Amino acid sequence: MFEHFTFDPDTIAWQRIAISALVMLGAVIAAWLIYRVVFALVRRLAHHSHSPADDIVLDRVKRPVKWALVAIAITIAAQADPFLARYWEPVARFVRPALLGWIVYSLIKAFTAAMELRLDLADDPVAVRSRRTRIAILSRTATFVIIFITVGLILLGIPGVRDIGTTLLASAGIAALAVGAAAQPALKTMIAGLQIAITEPLRIGDLVNIAGHVGRVEEIHMAFIIVRTWDERAIVVPTSEVLETTFENWSRTNEMLTGPVYLHLDPATDVAPVRAEFERYMDSQDLWDKRTALMLMTEAYPESIELRLAVSAKTIGDLWMLRCVLREHMIDWLRREMPGALIRHRLEVEAANARVTQG
Repeated sequence: MFEHFTFDPDTIAWQRIAISALVMLGAVIAAWLIYRVVFALVRRLAHHSHSPADDIVLDRVKRPVKWALVAIAITIAAQADPFLARYWEPVARFVRPALLGWIVYSLIKAFTAAMELRLDLADDPVAVRSRRTRIAILSRTATFVIIFITVGLILLGIPGVRDIGTTLLASAGIAALAVGAAAQPALKTMIAGLQIAITEPLRIGDLVNIAGHVGRVEEIHMAFIIVRTWDERAIVVPTSEVLETTFENWSRTNEMLTGPVYLHLDPATDVAPVRAEFERYMDSQDLWDKRTALMLMTEAYPESIELRLAVSAKTIGDLWMLRCVLREHMIDWLRREMPGALIRHRLEVEAANARVTQG
């Protein structure tokens, strides 16, 4: 009865491929349905929350979680189908660590975005700058560690790389010295970045004077810091230089500062009217925060005297504008009301010629 029945190996192979493909397709569909149901429930729960942080986290993690569920479903299906497992397991060695790293990376970015969103609602600008700096440095550090570990796990899935790692472990002493010497600059930079995050000598948004450049800290990275000057130049400062050299932080605790305006006048100048006009003008200025408005004669030379007009303001920008308008007003007032107080070093040739002619 079976003498005319033959087995075709090609037909059997295609049948096995078709069955494995159907099994994998069923696993993918099941994973997609689970993803849709779970995220629909979680999204509905998030809508009842008044914080937008829940939506930020869900938007960040939904894609990696979806593909992770697909990979888990195919792995479970491969345990029941040896033919599928034969081709899936070599691929899964790379897919699983990549998906795990993607999920952790997305979670870090989501929590970072959520914490920065909460900072926008805070009232204290100094505390905001402090927290934003810590969030930026720590998130970059965590991102670097995650990427490093993920790439390492993926490379360990390659047999040749695993064999090289085993060989290196046999000579761990020499390898450790070589790696330590090569990684010293990178480790120094990473430690410097963590020190800045913990000790906070400067923060994002601080107004600083570093290496003769005055500007606001725009970005803090592990290797460098970007300072944006008033003329929109970006000054790149190595992170290690911040910890090894002296610099000025003009907004360490707050932005309330006191700044001087210097007037160099003739030694015969009556100082009392100048002081009265200075005090009258400061009372009319909205930029002045009412803390400091003091005029002192700080120097006296044979040909001039130096008056220092110290004024204060709530912010650094207000102080700069206040000093500029005060300087302009006082020079204009002296020119109109007390012209003899202004120092002149000019040769009045025409007047001298007239005196000679008349004489």
